[in-house]
Amino acid sequence: MLDQRFDPAEAEPRLYKAWEENGCFKPSGDTSAQAYSIVIPPPNVTGVLHMGHALNNTLQDVLIRFERMRGKNVLWQPGTDHAGIATQMVVERQMAQSGDNVTRRDMGREAFVDRVWNWKEESGGAIVGQLKRLGASCDWSKEAFTMGDRNDPDNSMMRAVTKVFVELHKKGLIYRDKRLVNWDPHFQTAISDLEVDQREVPGHYWHLRYPLADGVTYLHPVKDEDGNVVDQDMRDYIVVATSRPETMLGDTGVAVHPEDPRYAGLIGKFVELPIVGRRIPIIADEYADPDKGSGAVKITPAHDFNDFEVGKRAGHTPLNILNATAHIVDGEEADTAGIPAEYRGLDRFDARRKVVSAFEDAELLQDIENLKIEQPFGDRSNVVIEPWMTDQWYVDAKTMAKPAIAAVKEGKTKFVPENWEKTYYNWMENIQPWCVSRQLWWGHRIPVWYGPTLKTDESVDDKTPTGDRLSDERHAQKIFCAINEAEAIIQAEEYYGEEFSVFCDSGKPKGFSVSHIGGTKPYWINLVQDTDVLDTWFSSALWPFSTQGWPEQTDDLKTFFPTATLVTAFDIIFFWVARMMMMSL
Repeated sequence: MLDQRFDPAEAEPRLYKAWEENGCFKPSGDTSAQAYSIVIPPPNVTGVLHMGHALNNTLQDVLIRFERMRGKNVLWQPGTDHAGIATQMVVERQMAQSGDNVTRRDMGREAFVDRVWNWKEESGGAIVGQLKRLGASCDWSKEAFTMGDRNDPDNSMMRAVTKVFVELHKKGLIYRDKRLVNWDPHFQTAISDLEVDQREVPGHYWHLRYPLADGVTYLHPVKDEDGNVVDQDMRDYIVVATSRPETMLGDTGVAVHPEDPRYAGLIGKFVELPIVGRRIPIIADEYADPDKGSGAVKITPAHDFNDFEVGKRAGHTPLNILNATAHIVDGEEADTAGIPAEYRGLDRFDARRKVVSAFEDAELLQDIENLKIEQPFGDRSNVVIEPWMTDQWYVDAKTMAKPAIAAVKEGKTKFVPENWEKTYYNWMENIQPWCVSRQLWWGHRIPVWYGPTLKTDESVDDKTPTGDRLSDERHAQKIFCAINEAEAIIQAEEYYGEEFSVFCDSGKPKGFSVSHIGGTKPYWINLVQDTDVLDTWFSSALWPFSTQGWPEQTDDLKTFFPTATLVTAFDIIFFWVARMMMMSL
């Protein structure tokens, strides 16, 4: 006898379990039927279901069930993303709250990564259960994870990520470079634009006077409240405005618009940069807006994305004045910039107060303007993000974007609704190098090993490798990009020659040494693997084919790749969709 009242809380889990156990969500396996596949945009393993997920997956489920009923061989590929910084933050926060007073650095890399895996297996993936409760008819027997299988270090996900990196490196499409990145001083890692939260906060513009060098003076127009010129003022300084006065320690120039008559006679002249005493040039660049502020802008290439481009056009060498924790640098970098001893080691905000005070004492602080400013915050750390110049790994996105742009223009890939094509083209045609390295421990470790570079002379003594400061000078080291340690050793043996034994042994000192008595070769080299991991978006960009067993040519890969449809939100068209297309074409 049927119950008079329907109880969905009882019926839905029971029916869903029966459907899943009877293989209702699996592909039919009918090779004569047309294949149809969708990959689920892999949610973060730390995540929980929200309305966006519910809507997105409902739309996918409608398409999947419809095509299944039409008799197609259908796969809805589920899985989760390892979510590098988000997951590492969750585990580190859990450790901090445990009261054990143990940090990941106390534990060491291997032990910490094991702890993250433990968390993932015990607490991660709650969103998968929620998707099942929602009724999503995915083939859960094929559930994937962007880090692969913990118990199989040679799993297909790892192989796919490593192979793509190595192949792109061979083609020159992945390279190491020193550029500006969004730097999170709390987590001490580069982060993507999507992980930067631009907030409007109360702030200030400090209007600073930079004295002109060599006794130069000029007549500057004085305007009334209506903007009419009423007088001229003889000045021996130029005024710049900034919301980050501490960065003036790294200024390399002052830019004015080439057609700004106020400063035409100053182009090519110099200012005496206060506090540090360096002479920096006044340059002409259209980046300077004559109608904004004084019309003159300070240029700090190492700490501002726009200034970096201006400095590059002017041929300026960037001066890094902050370290990884956003404190003023010490040592050689500070010496080069001319930073006084009393500023070195200061937190950026303490340095800001000290710089403002110094300008005030020298009567060089013209004005303080109180206003709302846009300030970047880390969406996980909640600290102010710094544009910071550092060595990172980059993908040549401009080259890789070309086939992806062509695919849309030629109609091979269609956006629904079509108006999003304009957004796609705008992003792709103005694409910048993609920073893919992250200074984290949880993620796909970059398959690169470093060794000392040989000197060019032929004598045995001159074959001694130079430079062993691998942690600070990786950009100057010999790079061995390989699918594993064994392959890196083979490459290194070929490079160093018969006189050197090559190791990848964390128990040995890094770099070069003379072999101990009894060694079979006179010298040995110990390679050190890059400590960085890859951006989470790198592995998720391989999702459509890595989930089907690539680089092995599996039946699933042949049947279900490329996918038929993708349902996703517009905000990750660039971060995920475009990158999947670049990696797939």
